[in-house]
Amino acid sequence: MKKDRLEWIVSGLNQYKLTEREDQLIKSAEQDFNQKNMLTEQQEERLEVLYKDKSRFIPNKTYFSPKESSSPKKTKVRKSRVKAIF
Repeated sequence: MKKDRLEWIVSGLNQYKLTEREDQLIKSAEQDFNQKNMLTEQQEERLEVLYKDKSRFIPNKTYFSPKESSSPKKTKVRKSRVKAIF
């Protein structure tokens, strides 16, 4: 795997909420690549599979949905109508 491919995968995965284990996988892969300028086939495969799995979902970490970004709605107070019976 080339450095630009690894960076592309890591930047893509940063859009998602990752588990602690997934985050550790990415950190160790980056560290190994920086030391050895290569990854093992197993590391490459695990990163590719993780990216493919996560890319099926909508990003939820760095992008906000309209529901999250909007301010809470004020509830309207209903005034009860009392019928006057004469």
